[in-house]
Amino acid sequence: MTTTPFMNQEGMTRRRMLGAALAAGATVPIGAAGRAWAASAGPGPVQLTLPEPTGPYPVGTVPLHLVDTSRPDPVAGPGHHRELMAGLWYPARGVGRYPRAPWTSPAVARALLTAAQFPADVAVAPLTAAHEGAPVLRTGRRLPVVVFSHGAHDHRADTTIVVQELASHGYAVVTVDHTYDAFSVFPDGRITVPLDQPALTPRDFATDIRFVLDCVEDLAAGPNPDAGHRPLPAGLLGALDPQRIGMFGWSKGATATAFVMSEDRRVRAGLSFDGPMQPMVATDLDRPFMLMTAEHPRATDPSVAEFWSHLRGWRLNVQAQGAVHSSYCDIQFLIPQLAQVLGMSAADLQGWIGTLDPARAVRIQQAYPLAFFDLHLRHRRQGHLLDGPCPDFPEVTFIP
Repeated sequence: MTTTPFMNQEGMTRRRMLGAALAAGATVPIGAAGRAWAASAGPGPVQLTLPEPTGPYPVGTVPLHLVDTSRPDPVAGPGHHRELMAGLWYPARGVGRYPRAPWTSPAVARALLTAAQFPADVAVAPLTAAHEGAPVLRTGRRLPVVVFSHGAHDHRADTTIVVQELASHGYAVVTVDHTYDAFSVFPDGRITVPLDQPALTPRDFATDIRFVLDCVEDLAAGPNPDAGHRPLPAGLLGALDPQRIGMFGWSKGATATAFVMSEDRRVRAGLSFDGPMQPMVATDLDRPFMLMTAEHPRATDPSVAEFWSHLRGWRLNVQAQGAVHSSYCDIQFLIPQLAQVLGMSAADLQGWIGTLDPARAVRIQQAYPLAFFDLHLRHRRQGHLLDGPCPDFPEVTFIP
């Protein structure tokens, strides 16, 4: 396995990640910069786990290597087309003989742990609920599509709890690594990590996503968009519905979601996981948009308040009490599993995940995005979950 020439072999240190993110006006994806952690003596690395999705369908997944031959890569420069790694998640059938997909590759898992100043071998990445390459479940109607854009210096797997939940309820979900602002591995073994300079902007993310939307249309029409034309799961071609596309993003990816919706009407509904909305998104949007805020509430973040003022269609702002910036991501569930072996104190752990209980965070992650996309892509209501405070979710505040 080789490393891209645009980074060094050791990858980015936590201090460099923090500096790069602050310079870009973004928030570091994994907690806050701090001391290097040492694993306590034990029998071996921790096997991390993820919660199972709640939907009625098994889940399948397949990676896609996408190359945009219409534009040069904004980092690699002339002579290099923009390359992206993506994952497609979907309701599946006959999954028994297909292996469970890992949360991420071992190489990316080590890079993520090192970037967080954890020992590289302290943990083994969890298995997801998805089965690699399993056939697509076809129920007579095409699948609504949701696209995910990650945060600054992050990776496409960081909201797998949400992604596999949506897929288990009948959605096709496309997750994207924004190359050179992501930890990613390509089919030929190249590893890319986030770079300090040049820094990609939310507009660059949005351009990536608009190309991904083109690839969704290809899959819906029949062509295989994978650059290597690797075989796709049975039943995938023609299974996606390009007329029912939603998008969500976390942090910088949430800002990118707003930019995509301002430029591309193919996305019918958008969801922000604590997006800072910088640079300012000042275009009026007439389609549904939901904010799940934490450290970027409208009350204290003028950019978010300004964005809210431009939402002319259905809109909603909820906030989970005790949430921090990463509380709507897998980190909220994974970091507590590392706490004991790393010797974290209660205060250390709170610095990573806030005071929102991880099990409660999982329920919120599974319920609210599903209810939002069900309402606006399928015209189905999940009870009254989006109408106001719910006794099943006392932590969730509705912000008028």
